Amino acid sequence: MIMRMVFGLSVLSGFLAWGLVAGLYGWPALASLPPKAALMALMAPHMFRYVGLSFLVPGVVSDDLPAAFARPAAWGDMIAALLAIVAMVWLAADGPGAVIAVWVFNIWGTLDLLHAMVQGPRHLNAAGPGALGAAFYIPTFLVPGLLIGHALIFWLLL
Repeated sequence: MIMRMVFGLSVLSGFLAWGLVAGLYGWPALASLPPKAALMALMAPHMFRYVGLSFLVPGVVSDDLPAAFARPAAWGDMIAALLAIVAMVWLAADGPGAVIAVWVFNIWGTLDLLHAMVQGPRHLNAAGPGALGAAFYIPTFLVPGLLIGHALIFWLLL
């Protein structure tokens, strides 16, 4: 029970901290940039979502981590990273349809994170958050910042 409380408090703290960073530093800096540069700055961290593949690495996560959670979360992040890279390159080159590529990345990336946030508690219920092992920092530290980044990308696109 205590571990679940610590996990929930960590996720909530991640959203509060990243929200403050975005509101106090990120958005004011991004608002002064041309839209293309602001989008590229927000997409850059998503190119590193390959880190989600660590959900598949024994020793990083417990053997108790359910594959029904680990596989979709890991491969969904990898696809999001590849889409971010494609969108970033396309946007940087002013390619035709670059904004569409950003939309595709942002929709996929957001849905992937939301899916993992809904499925995680369902699948981790028996194993507990300890099954995440060292990957505990992905949902508690990285996911809140990435979701806030997705929201800001939507804001810029709209």
